[in-house]
Amino acid sequence: MRNNHLMSVVAVRAAPAAAVLALLALLQPVAARAATTTPAAAPAAAPVAVVDTDPGKLIETAAQTMLAELDAQRAEFRKDPAKINDLVDRILLPHFDTSYSARLVLGRHWNAATPEQRQRFIDGFYHSLLTNYGTALLDFTGDRLKVFPYKGEAAATATNATVRTQVRKDDGSTVAVNYSLHHTDKGWMAWDVIIEGISYVKSFRDDFGAEIDQKGLDAVIERLEKQANAKK
Repeated sequence: MRNNHLMSVVAVRAAPAAAVLALLALLQPVAARAATTTPAAAPAAAPVAVVDTDPGKLIETAAQTMLAELDAQRAEFRKDPAKINDLVDRILLPHFDTSYSARLVLGRHWNAATPEQRQRFIDGFYHSLLTNYGTALLDFTGDRLKVFPYKGEAAATATNATVRTQVRKDDGSTVAVNYSLHHTDKGWMAWDVIIEGISYVKSFRDDFGAEIDQKGLDAVIERLEKQANAKK
């Protein structure tokens, strides 16, 4: 039981704030292994517009849109993995409330931070994780993701929602991945990813809180910015 909990924590800590699908966290081992073979590409799906008026449809259509573009351009992305970042920025980032998530991650340190520090933390946090784990998306295919129907309060009246999904890993086992969303003036936006019951917001808040207490916020921001620029 303890080992399963630790594995879940590791997976959550690998999840980038902007990756609504949490695919990066679950596919970290795929990104790290040597690419000895290239999986056969599934037929490219027709482009799907991301629907942000319903929490369930948001997660489903964001996944469909991302996977359709991955299937259509997988060979190109393998030649230039940096283009994955642009894909995530364009499809997923607009639907993840990075500012809200970063505020929760920083916790008590948010109020003491200057506006500049807050923005640098938001940007550094997101881009450092995307730099480290973004290429994991290259090996993700649609048959590994299942989005369950949203059964919460009607989207027209709800202010918060949880959307359940399931991801199949390389060994055939499945991982429960839930998304916490809230309704904003920009439509529904995700703000937390919960993997096997472990919230990435809480996990990162614990980690960053201890590091900030020890080294200070500026030092943490500088570390994130260096990580984000490491592969550029």
